[in-house]
Amino acid sequence: MSSAKQILAMLRSRAEGDDETFFSIALQVAAAEARQGRRQTAEDMRAEIDKARAKKSTGASVAISFALPRGNLEGLLEMRHARFKLKDVVLNERLLGRISDILRQQRKRDWLREHGKTPVRRLLFVGPPGSGKTMSAEALAGELNLPLFVIRLETLITRFMGETAAKLRLIFDETAKHRGVYLFDEFDAVGGQRTATNDVAEMRRVLNSFLQFMEEGNSTDSLIVCSTNHPSLLDRALLRRYDQVLEFEAPSDEQIKEIIGANLRPMKAQRLAWKKIIEAAVNLSQSEIVRAADDAVKTAILDERNQITTDDLLLRLHERQEMRVAFLEAGRS
Repeated sequence: MSSAKQILAMLRSRAEGDDETFFSIALQVAAAEARQGRRQTAEDMRAEIDKARAKKSTGASVAISFALPRGNLEGLLEMRHARFKLKDVVLNERLLGRISDILRQQRKRDWLREHGKTPVRRLLFVGPPGSGKTMSAEALAGELNLPLFVIRLETLITRFMGETAAKLRLIFDETAKHRGVYLFDEFDAVGGQRTATNDVAEMRRVLNSFLQFMEEGNSTDSLIVCSTNHPSLLDRALLRRYDQVLEFEAPSDEQIKEIIGANLRPMKAQRLAWKKIIEAAVNLSQSEIVRAADDAVKTAILDERNQITTDDLLLRLHERQEMRVAFLEAGRS
């Protein structure tokens, strides 16, 4: 039978509206039943818990009333509702498989904890700009029905001694209180090498604090996702803190076709010269290809057409290539 402490903890979590803690304790009770040979009772409890969770997820994905950042966190965290699921992200099969495994572990996190294990939760996304890193973080939140919290680096990093580390402490405390996906975008601003020539003592302290906070576990199993376009700038000590390092790449020919096809709605597209289109899109990122397709669709709408042509897409893709060249040349000057 359940212990008095477990029953008390379940009552408290229910009164506070903390469903995750309630379900976690209920699964612990089920595990205890199974260990004592009452396997059917344990299976029935798990089935009821799964049904309750599924019912909860069909409505609002998160309890906004308690998840919104407040107080000192208000300027540090930007809360976003996930617009994407994994099916909306174009990734290669290997990367898709690794993200699917992360989702599986997170969905069954209570079962893992019953066996003394914790799910993958600390992730590093590396890859060129526009390769799908931020969208994939949002898809993780969407698949798990969790809020996406984006850390605002412009308010996190300050010039006052100790203030940045103190703000990091607030963020990591929040990951332990409210389950969610926490995204550190352009993470090299925080995780740069401690031996870098342009480094200062304060940023070394910030990185040391981050390394320490990353080692801490918490019962919510919130996902911490760090994203960077420049992995070579990161301090090597970071790598062993992450459970998974996922590398994103520029889209392949087949992925280019898939990205464009998914972004042509509501237009019709017949007999497109895919070879020419793919050649025009080579070296462009996912986001650049999406914007090119979107621009082509808007032109067709304004022209009062319901069909996209090869020339529509080639024009917009060539524009994106020219923008890329101009940007690179400006960077060299």
